[in-house]
Amino acid sequence: MHAEATAVSSMPSDEFFLARQPILGRDQHLVAFELLFRAAGEHEDARLTNGGAAATAAVISHASQLGLEHVVGEQLAFINVDADVLMSDFVRFLPPRKVILEILETVKPTEPLLARVAELKELGFTFALDDVIEHTEEVDKLLGLVDVIKIDLKGVERHALPALAASLRATNKKLLAEKVETVGEFNLCMELGFEYFQGYYFARPVILSGRKITPSEMVILRLLELLHAEADDVIIETAVKRDALISLNLLRLVNSRASSSGRRIESVSEAITKLGRRQLRRWLQILLYATPGSPVELHSPLLQLATTRGKLLELMSLQVHRDSVVRAERAFTVGIMSLADALFSMPMADILDNVELADDVRAALLHREGTFGAMLDVVERLEKADTGAQFTAALRRLGLTSKQVREIELEAFDWVRELAYEAA
Repeated sequence: MHAEATAVSSMPSDEFFLARQPILGRDQHLVAFELLFRAAGEHEDARLTNGGAAATAAVISHASQLGLEHVVGEQLAFINVDADVLMSDFVRFLPPRKVILEILETVKPTEPLLARVAELKELGFTFALDDVIEHTEEVDKLLGLVDVIKIDLKGVERHALPALAASLRATNKKLLAEKVETVGEFNLCMELGFEYFQGYYFARPVILSGRKITPSEMVILRLLELLHAEADDVIIETAVKRDALISLNLLRLVNSRASSSGRRIESVSEAITKLGRRQLRRWLQILLYATPGSPVELHSPLLQLATTRGKLLELMSLQVHRDSVVRAERAFTVGIMSLADALFSMPMADILDNVELADDVRAALLHREGTFGAMLDVVERLEKADTGAQFTAALRRLGLTSKQVREIELEAFDWVRELAYEAA
């Protein structure tokens, strides 16, 4: 049976999950996302779970459902491919200038395969070599055809990493460190000359003893308190205007393409009147991720992850709670505040002491409790492509299907892409 037929028959087109993992450059800006396709529930098998290459073939065969520009925006997409996918015709459905084909470590560099990779390069495709843990003869056979080499930090002994990186850098290929989970690992890889970094080190809280919330951050938290207390519009407007940069950033966000305001808003008072309290609360939560004293950086990976979580939880809540806008807004708060400990370098409990939040929001953020906590747990697992039994059981408890989750993801990715577009 052809690889295409095997892949498609093994997994119905609607029964898969999409995970999207950020890849950053040395300047800490997003350059790409790795897309990981995982089969859902009873359709899951070892082949799909381990490499996802058969799932890739099935997704490629239904590429019209997906639309890479909706998933990765202006960034590139890294996509896993095994020998079956490389030798198939399905790979030709992908846009060569938009993807980097990631050759799995299980692929044997046979003469036919090397010829096929060379043929695809002639057609404009770019290749990466996945999970290199040592510099072998097999790696050497592929080096002339790839541009990026991925090194899995969990697969290489720390003492062996410098020599491996030096050996591979000598081939003039760009190195990508994957599974970078701490700032220390990131700093080491920077020193060793890695160009790209994949992992959630940027979203891990590094707690700084004695860290205090800055005056600018306090202004925003105070505004959120005023909104929670249903203060008068004049009081809120006065509080916003006390910080010129917050005013400018707020107007920039409310006039973004992701806003539904319709026409350009020119003043803070008009923003408060036209937007309504819920929308104003949302933009203020986003403004928390601006560096104090600086314009909001919409391409910040931490902000993109936080806003993606916020929108995902909002859309999930609208499905679970049957269009309850109030619950959806609280779900957005859970998502975007879930990275506040990484943002402030403070324990989450200390941050929440400075802001009044609903009990179910607080329980979700601190303990992953309640429906919002379950949604946040699902989103965090999805980010890591951890879509095993616990993930699918959690989805069933929420009453969500894999198709609904994928549609929610695409809508959330689109919303964040529109938001980030304004920073381009």
